[in-house]
Amino acid sequence: MVAPDLIGCLLVKRQAKQKKLWGVIVETEAYSQSEPACHGYNKRTPKNETLFGPPGNFYVYLTYGMYYCVNIVTHKSNWANGVLIRSIALPNEDERIASGPGLLAKRFGFSRDFDNQPISSKNKFWIVERMPAIKMQTIISTTRVGISKAKDLSWRWYLQSSRSVSKRAKGDRCPPLSTAWKPSLKEYS
Repeated sequence: MVAPDLIGCLLVKRQAKQKKLWGVIVETEAYSQSEPACHGYNKRTPKNETLFGPPGNFYVYLTYGMYYCVNIVTHKSNWANGVLIRSIALPNEDERIASGPGLLAKRFGFSRDFDNQPISSKNKFWIVERMPAIKMQTIISTTRVGISKAKDLSWRWYLQSSRSVSKRAKGDRCPPLSTAWKPSLKEYS
């Protein structure tokens, strides 16, 4: 499954004057056409068409009429599968600045303009594989957030030691500042 493998990877955006905005993916959720919480569960429509497209493209949609959500299309063409990027930790920024799908999209400047765009440095956004520092960390698997169907599936993952997670599993307390993991420029340069 792709969703847990994205924990610890970097999402990088090329900005003006070759500057880069980047953060570590610390929370993801998986969705599949085989379950009713997926946008492609009932049928293919113009709104969810991207989710049926080739793997490696962004699927960006508006929720509640005001927040964008950023997904990565996975698996295979003509089968709706995707991974929602729920939260990212950014170095030297407030730990909650991209803690949730809407905040993440806002901080990185995502809009529907990025829907169906390949994840590529040519399109301003790319993913860098997981760094060794994350491989030794605990990744929690739990149920997804904010859905009314297929709530029992444990298809959400997060980095337990990060304070940037949008919602923790019941009983999992946020780590104290002194022991919490934070991305550092030195670690990822």
